[in-house]
Amino acid sequence: MSQATTSSMPSLATQSLGMSYGSRQVIDGLDITLPSGQVTAIVGPNGCGKSTLLAGLARLHKPDSGAVLLDGDDIQRLPARQLATQLALLPQEAVAPEGLTVTELIRFGRQPHQGWLRQWSAEDQRVVQQALAAAGLEQLADRPIEALSGGQRQRAWIAMTIAQQTPLLLLDEPTSALDLGHQIEVFELVRHLARHGRTVVMVLHDLASACRYADHLIAMREGHIVAQGTPADVVTPGLVRELYQVDCTLIIDPDTGSPLLANVRRSAAAG
Repeated sequence: MSQATTSSMPSLATQSLGMSYGSRQVIDGLDITLPSGQVTAIVGPNGCGKSTLLAGLARLHKPDSGAVLLDGDDIQRLPARQLATQLALLPQEAVAPEGLTVTELIRFGRQPHQGWLRQWSAEDQRVVQQALAAAGLEQLADRPIEALSGGQRQRAWIAMTIAQQTPLLLLDEPTSALDLGHQIEVFELVRHLARHGRTVVMVLHDLASACRYADHLIAMREGHIVAQGTPADVVTPGLVRELYQVDCTLIIDPDTGSPLLANVRRSAAAG
């Protein structure tokens, strides 16, 4: 059970959202409400608009039409510091300066809470220590980022967002280029954050991982939502075929109740 109630968490939603790159419309008229205190996975084929949507949610990409709403307020109109205390983004390819240690990286998460009249404090140090503990990095606090394994490095970046103390966390492909063991490290940390009151939204390529670790699934194709809901409710052989042009046999994980894809093969209908 989360330490914070969902009623006290900020809501994040889109209203008739339209976004494009150059002259190409990527997202058109999108309406979603992200469930508070849960892990949402956005899935779909390459080029369907997943990362564009995440960039819009993070105010990195300005909409052509419609709005992203944080507690009903258009995020385009919010002061940057206010937004940074509510929402954190971990991009797909985050890069740290050479020689930076784990602790030094995590300290960057406190920047939105600093100012001319508020410098580094004992509270900031306490939050950094909590972030180290939450990510299981206490023994690696003084290790340079480049000396970490892939999974440890990604946990360090997530720990930085933990130190930012935002109720909303956006992750773009947080397990890309990680092996299976390191993927599980990251996903277990994401689940831990949701249990302790965070709303997490992550873009994923791997539908199987989305089914296992997400509470809520948003399936996209060509800039539109084709299904959303719990993985158990929305993932069907028909949906998998529509998204990826593959056929599969769907079975249920006896331990978690989440859908599992078996006998995956290219659909005959895909040519």
